[in-house]
Amino acid sequence: MGLCIEGGCLCGAIRYRATAPPISRSICHCRSCRRAGGAPSVAWSTFHVNSLVFCQGVPMRYPSSEDVVRTFCGNCGTPLSYRHVLDTDTIDITTATLDAPEQFPPTRETWIEHKLPWERLNESTRHYPRGGDGN
Repeated sequence: MGLCIEGGCLCGAIRYRATAPPISRSICHCRSCRRAGGAPSVAWSTFHVNSLVFCQGVPMRYPSSEDVVRTFCGNCGTPLSYRHVLDTDTIDITTATLDAPEQFPPTRETWIEHKLPWERLNESTRHYPRGGDGN
């Protein structure tokens, strides 16, 4: 059958499935992710868009900025995904919504210049002041 990574929202109305492992795993400290997640930071697993499908329910879409669309469960409010309109090849999924999030630990932390002062960085990850591409 092959690899199958699954996850979904708190109430179970939305389910998704990935058929390939994530291409990156990160924690984001930016203000936008903190507000969207209602948390001091948000862990993301990035998948090739062709390897991920929402197989139950249809997530609600929210354009959180001019170039970004986030999805969430319209029933329970669980944040599910992040897509930048210029990056048509990938989709970020909130790692905590995976059925086995412990299998996908982050390898980097981004936007640490926005990090809340009382949150600690994980010393075993790479740290980036802004986005994870070295800027």
